[in-house]
Amino acid sequence: METRGLTIRFGGHVAVNAVSCAFRAGELTCIVGPNGAGKTTYFNLISGQLPASAGQILLGGEDVTRLPVPEKTRRGIGRAFQLTSLFPNLTVFENVRLAVQARLHLGLDLFSVWSHHRKVREQAEACLERVALADKRHQPVAALPHGDQRKLEVGILLALQPRVFMFDEPTAGMSVDEVPVILDLIHEIKQDRSKTVLLVEHKMDVVRSLADRIIVLHNGTLMADGDPAEVIASPIVQQAYLGVAPPDGAGAGNAEASHG
Repeated sequence: METRGLTIRFGGHVAVNAVSCAFRAGELTCIVGPNGAGKTTYFNLISGQLPASAGQILLGGEDVTRLPVPEKTRRGIGRAFQLTSLFPNLTVFENVRLAVQARLHLGLDLFSVWSHHRKVREQAEACLERVALADKRHQPVAALPHGDQRKLEVGILLALQPRVFMFDEPTAGMSVDEVPVILDLIHEIKQDRSKTVLLVEHKMDVVRSLADRIIVLHNGTLMADGDPAEVIASPIVQQAYLGVAPPDGAGAGNAEASHG
């Protein structure tokens, strides 16, 4: 997947400024930067929640910039959305089952659903096992704690089997015990050399453990792109974007303390 000059303006404010970046299959790219840097907005442009003011999004060489969200999903761009995208009154299993049905183009035709019942059920159950929610399959989503809802988001994304996985702070709000489940899953996904993984993350220990590459956004502009160790160690990232004090002691404090 690639973005070329991707831009969005809100009035006179440029939230994402001509970002050009190619993402390769078999690679996990972490997108970092301070709050308000444009990371989630960039994700929203790629997945279709926001329309681009300028630029292109290419998937497999095809321009998908103006396609609506459902069509981008069908083409293989998968996004772990905000929790409001879950169906709170349905059970955990029903949420994942609907994602499997959508991928298999079964719609809501009851006869079609019945004829594929076993296949749909097996795939949905497998996704729940992978995110450690099988024992809560019959619970309504509204009754789940925040951490389990985040795991369900990932389960739904797995059910869609996209070509491009997009995770926006997937461990936010999770307890220390829950985090490894999601990190292990992301690590597993990135072992599939046919998949592209994008991860917005503030926790630098997570970035270091998963990233094959880091890009840095600041005020909507791409400021750095490269090997994780080199990008993290670069003075401009340390001082201006991760908040680490420069050698003379001036600065904004330690990044890992401020970002989690």
